[in-house]
Amino acid sequence: MQPQWMAPEVLRNEPSNEKSDVFSFGVVLWELMTQSIPWNNLNPLQVVGVVGFMDRRLDIPGGVDPEIASIIRDCWLSDPDQRPSFEDILKRMTSFLQKTMAASRSEEPG
Repeated sequence: MQPQWMAPEVLRNEPSNEKSDVFSFGVVLWELMTQSIPWNNLNPLQVVGVVGFMDRRLDIPGGVDPEIASIIRDCWLSDPDQRPSFEDILKRMTSFLQKTMAASRSEEPG
């Protein structure tokens, strides 16, 4: 895996677990929402520095739905123990999709 998708603790060669995968999922979700390549302006070594040691994160554009932006931010929390589980993410995304689908059905004519 390339450093653009890796959790800070992985970049620092520290112990990792499922919560490191949650961080990576947040990057993939960011990609889907922005249709952009993460850290495309940096080389891999620079990504290690800014994410792993300077605790920086990708910018989430204002056009991303606030609920999805919140999930992404939670996936990227510095303390892996504070990141949501995949079960929690699934619940939040399912709720978001149900609300979105209900809203789109109510907008359909007749």
